Amino acid sequence: MTADLRPAYLSGGFAPVPDEADAVDLDVSGHLPAELAGRYLRNGPNPLPGTDPGHNFAGQGMLHGVRIVDGRATWYRNRWVRTPLADGARPDRTDPLSALTCTTANTSVIHHAGRILTLVENGVPWEVTEDLDTVGPWDFHGKLRTAMTAHPKVDPATGDLYLFGVGLQPPHLTFHHVTAAGDLVRSTPITVPRPTMMHDFAITENHVVWLDLPVVFDQGLRSRPGIPFRWSDAHGARIGVMPRDGGDADVRWIDVEPGYAFHVANAKEAAPGRIVVEAVRYTPATFDRIWTGLGGVSSPSAVVAGSGANLYRWTLDVAAGTAGEEAVDDLDVEFPTINDDRTGLASDTVYAVTAPLMIDDRNKPAIIKYDTVRGTRDTWVFDPSWIPGEAEFVPARGATREDDGWLLSIVAHRTADAASLVVLDASDVAAGPVATVHLPRRVPLGFHGGWIPDAGR
Repeated sequence: MTADLRPAYLSGGFAPVPDEADAVDLDVSGHLPAELAGRYLRNGPNPLPGTDPGHNFAGQGMLHGVRIVDGRATWYRNRWVRTPLADGARPDRTDPLSALTCTTANTSVIHHAGRILTLVENGVPWEVTEDLDTVGPWDFHGKLRTAMTAHPKVDPATGDLYLFGVGLQPPHLTFHHVTAAGDLVRSTPITVPRPTMMHDFAITENHVVWLDLPVVFDQGLRSRPGIPFRWSDAHGARIGVMPRDGGDADVRWIDVEPGYAFHVANAKEAAPGRIVVEAVRYTPATFDRIWTGLGGVSSPSAVVAGSGANLYRWTLDVAAGTAGEEAVDDLDVEFPTINDDRTGLASDTVYAVTAPLMIDDRNKPAIIKYDTVRGTRDTWVFDPSWIPGEAEFVPARGATREDDGWLLSIVAHRTADAASLVVLDASDVAAGPVATVHLPRRVPLGFHGGWIPDAGR
């Protein structure tokens, strides 16, 4: 048997598919909840045939979608997001507009103000149709002059969208506020000392929470294929707290232990002046191991003792400028999600999946439900041949409990040409899928998904 000489980020569960496909009337095991009516879309990198982007994060975005209605899965399709990169163009770094639109659009997908937007943190969104066809770049009528995070936050009370943009040139961080109607009404630069890989942030009822962590832009890596960021012991780690209606001068920065978080679960105001933030935190050594597995450059200095990518909690005393820190659990997980109706509010429940590159005898492929107040977890463990992706929460109609709803996850087979969309009862994760939609092809391991309900549902 010929050995697979491709890098890890182009082989196994990460291996890209070579084309776009369509299928209808998909086979379903179990019973799809009749109230689910909409589309589940999942974004992720899928390099064009014959290309090697140098890093898992740099592949061209591809959407995989499943349409569900009346207890049936009526179609599956996958489409590349047709940015200029998909047609062989390269960004003109002397032209800000070119740099912001010539992106991979490969990280997440949201539905806001009637538009479906695909996101990546180094450019503006790209709009697609309900059938996954690319419409074009969207810059909020010319008002978005920076990149847009792949993890904007929706205020559940108002429907307003809060987001940020990072840049390699000052300002390295800009805060934006978009109304529920889709109007960008405020852009505020925030001072940080250098460009870092700030991938996510948090909001509470009254505050914005920034994560300024020690994975930084390295100019020396700019000419190398891939992502020019690496761990830096010199940068330090801190969390910033800013009133939502405040600005740069109002940010209170609080030093924390060195670590990195790609993804926040949630944040809340536990008491006046006291904010709790929960995220998946990597120790320096674990970040370095995962980063090099994805194609990144190692940082030999990242040798601080300890390992893990664990659900973690910071309790911030804003007035005192101090932080309490603790691991919520010892499993290695990723892609934390919540009931988005609890964004920025008190909540008990976080969902996660086993970190794809850290599955082993202890960290089995699973969907995990955490009760962060009681400190307990429930899991559904898959056959070792299957790797679950992010579990997206969809609230049940007339929900009265935080966990009253469904979890949707695309599960990829490690080696076979097979994948599934599983649906779990979020209130009883340990019971396993209530329905499994058998997809007509393999789906590479990807990033983030979203449920887009039919109008009026």
